[in-house]
Amino acid sequence: MLVLVTLVFSLLSRNIESAATCVLVLILFLVPAFVEQRMKIVIPALLQGIVLLFIFAAEILGEVNHYFVRIRGWDTMLHTLNGFLCAAVGFSLVELLNDRNGHVHLSPLYLTLVAFCFSMTIGVLWEFFECAVDLLLRQDMQKDMLVQGFSSAAMDPSGTGRVRVAGILRTVIVTEGGEYVIEGGYLDIGLLDTMKDLLVNFIGAVAYSFIGYFSLKRRRESAITRGLTLHRSAPPDDAP
Repeated sequence: MLVLVTLVFSLLSRNIESAATCVLVLILFLVPAFVEQRMKIVIPALLQGIVLLFIFAAEILGEVNHYFVRIRGWDTMLHTLNGFLCAAVGFSLVELLNDRNGHVHLSPLYLTLVAFCFSMTIGVLWEFFECAVDLLLRQDMQKDMLVQGFSSAAMDPSGTGRVRVAGILRTVIVTEGGEYVIEGGYLDIGLLDTMKDLLVNFIGAVAYSFIGYFSLKRRRESAITRGLTLHRSAPPDDAP
């Protein structure tokens, strides 16, 4: 309902970009049900709720309502949660396929490694998407960051080393349409933001990997213990 209300307001204000984002969110909301139907699985209601809230927080609050700019750390929080969620999804999918195949029994460590790699791959693909949107649609998904220094090999006239620029107070950009003055340093146009996003994605993936590994290992040890107990308590075949 909140997405539909946002969609109506976007159309009334003739904000086509926000309206398109709302339509995209409504489509993404159908993905869990589509996955359940196609793969014949049941996604836990809690995980579905977290995924839907993540989509809403990223697209409706972040993009449409500009929380990425208005609230400091909103982007970092979402990327951390993304790493955690993608590791959970990857872990659950691999464990499900492992349980369905009675001939293959993957170790908890292998399942954890696959889930971690799955999460990091999703994070990298998302950064590819952000870069493509910035280049093709001239957006700013890879957020700018002010820095006061950098090293550059291109600025070395000899071409054999690098030049270190430090203590930058302001940057002046001269264009055909005028000049732009950036106070406080040099404007990095997305590299540091991308590295930060991948770092917090890594932290989220590692956090869930630890949780998933010890949880699965404990469940399997408990299952083995129960099996041994049942085996020992069963009467022999020739018992009267």
